[in-house]
Amino acid sequence: MKRLTAREEEIMGYFWTKGPLFVKQLLEFYDEPRPHFNTLSTIVRGLEDKGFLAHHTFGNTYQYYAAVTEADYSRGTLKNVIAKYFNNSYLGVISSLVKEEEISVEELKELIESIDNGKLTIDN
Repeated sequence: MKRLTAREEEIMGYFWTKGPLFVKQLLEFYDEPRPHFNTLSTIVRGLEDKGFLAHHTFGNTYQYYAAVTEADYSRGTLKNVIAKYFNNSYLGVISSLVKEEEISVEELKELIESIDNGKLTIDN
């Protein structure tokens, strides 16, 4: 899955939370000074080219909607981070979390127990 810039992620956030939008509606979410309509329109069209948005046609205007869910994007982003920084090693990620004390050994044991008891599934 392609990566998004910070601005693209911000814009996708509006589509994920608000639903289908016209570019004019998107402008309303910004404080003054608002970005120019053409700037947002260009970014939105770029998101469509990347496959993140699609549109419905209403006369001579488009209403855009998310073609990728936020959950799918998050999973893809996490996989990219694991590939780039941990050489595709999920064990490396967990080891790093334990070393940096972001997760305790006790929490790790609880996680393993949840998986063993079927309370937590791991999606690939």
